[in-house]
Amino acid sequence: MQFDFFPSRTLTVYLAKLFTVRIFAVLVMLVLVLMMLDLLSSSGDILAVEGNGQGELLTYAGLRIPQLVQRFLPYSVLLATLITLVTLNQNSEVVAMKAAGLSAHQVLAPLLLTALILSGLSFLFNERVVTRATATLSAWEAAEFGPIPPDSGVEANVYVMDGRNVLMARQAIGQGRDLVLRGVTFYRRSDQGSLSEQIDAESARYAGPGWRLENAKRFDVATATTSRTDAIVVAPDLALSQFELAQIKPDAVPFWELGPSIAAYEEAGRRTSELRAKWWHKVSGPLSAFLMPLLGAVAAFGLARSGQLFVRAVIGMALGFAYFVVDNAALAMGSFGGYPPFLAAWSPFILFLLIGETVLIRTEE
Repeated sequence: MQFDFFPSRTLTVYLAKLFTVRIFAVLVMLVLVLMMLDLLSSSGDILAVEGNGQGELLTYAGLRIPQLVQRFLPYSVLLATLITLVTLNQNSEVVAMKAAGLSAHQVLAPLLLTALILSGLSFLFNERVVTRATATLSAWEAAEFGPIPPDSGVEANVYVMDGRNVLMARQAIGQGRDLVLRGVTFYRRSDQGSLSEQIDAESARYAGPGWRLENAKRFDVATATTSRTDAIVVAPDLALSQFELAQIKPDAVPFWELGPSIAAYEEAGRRTSELRAKWWHKVSGPLSAFLMPLLGAVAAFGLARSGQLFVRAVIGMALGFAYFVVDNAALAMGSFGGYPPFLAAWSPFILFLLIGETVLIRTEE
C-alpha cells in the first residue's frame, strides 16, 4: 500500500479539488492587487498620450495580466499549499488519513499531481500567450504608449556591435530588407576605444552595405560641435543578419522557436549563455509549481494542538521563498557566464527537490 500513491479515488479527487480552488483563489487575489498597483504607476504615462483613454488602459491591463500570471503562479501554488495543509491539519483530516495507513507521500500525492498538471498548462500558457503579450507590450512601451505597432515583426530597444562602434534603435519594424529602425543612435569610437562621434536619426534602413540614417544629427566629441544632414550611411560592415539576430528576445519568443535562434547565434560566433539559460528556464520555471507542495509539506504534519503549526507553516513558506531567491540568483549567474546554462536553470530545482524529499522523509516517513 505504501507504493500505491493514490489508494483512494475519492480522497484524491477531494484533495485535488480543494487544492485547485485555493490556487486559483490566491492567484486571482494576487493578480488583481498587483494589477491595480501597476495601473496606478503606469496610467499617467498612458493617458498622457493624446487620444488614449479607458480603452488603452484596458489594453494595457490585458497585456500585463498574462505576465503577472506567469510570474506569480508558483507563489500562488506555495500559498495555496500552506492554506490547504494547515486547514487539513487543524481539522484533524491529516491525522485521520495517517490513521487509515496513508504515508506522508500518499497524503501529498494528489497535490503533487495537481501541481504537475498545472505546470504543464503553465508552460503552454507561457509559450502561447505570455510571449505574444510581452512582444506587443514591449513594442507599445517603446512607442511611449502611442499607436500600438503591429504585433508581427516589431522589437524594442535593439542594439548591435559594429566592431568598436554601436548601433542602437528604439524600435525595429519588419523583416529582411524591409527592416526599418526608429529612434536610431550610432556611437562611433576611436581606435583607443573612446567615443569620437554620436549620430542621432529618426529612422534608418539597410543600404547594402551599411545603414542609411535619415534626418541625422551629428555630434563631434573632439570639437563639441553639432551638425545636421539629410542622410548618412554608417556601419558598412554591419550585416542585415546581425540585426535580425539582435532582435531575439527570449521572453517574447516561444520555446520551440528560441532553440533554432540560439543555434543561429552560435553559428554566427555570438555569445549564447544568457539565451541558453533562459531557454532551459522556460521548462524549469513552470515546473517550480510542482515543488511547492513538497516544500510546504512540513505544514501538514505534526499535531495542531502542539502549538507548532504556525512555526511549521513559516518553515514551509521560508523554504518556498528560498527556492525563488536561489533560482533568480542562479539564472543571473548563468546569464553572466558564471554557471553553465543547464546548471543555472536546473540546479535550484534539483537542489530543492532533494531538500524537500529529505525533510519529508526524515520527519514523517
